[in-house]
Amino acid sequence: MDIDDSYHWRRQLVWGLVLVVIGVLVLLDRLGIADLWNWWHYLPLLLVVIGINRTIGYPTAGDFAGGLWLALIGIWLFATLEGMFGLNFRNSWPIVIIISGLAVAIKPIMARHFRSRQQVHHEKP
Repeated sequence: MDIDDSYHWRRQLVWGLVLVVIGVLVLLDRLGIADLWNWWHYLPLLLVVIGINRTIGYPTAGDFAGGLWLALIGIWLFATLEGMFGLNFRNSWPIVIIISGLAVAIKPIMARHFRSRQQVHHEKP
């Protein structure tokens, strides 16, 4: 299994596990065992998991920047919904602009990094 295959296999595995967890939670809610309404504010953490999944392994620069953006937006949403650090949507929206700027700025840096990493990987016997 080469690097690209293992990367795509891992991404598919994580998506499958996310769907299973969501399905189990909805089933438990419908059976009256758990109340999903109490858990909705944890939904942004799903974005964090998806974002981290996109950055691990051997992604492209676009995947890495997009994954970083998703993870940071998930953290911002969670902190805002929980009222952490006094954040709410009214006073924390500039953070989204900062996160988007970081994602745009880091993409060419990561493109250079991944390109040099691929060259070293292909030069090995």
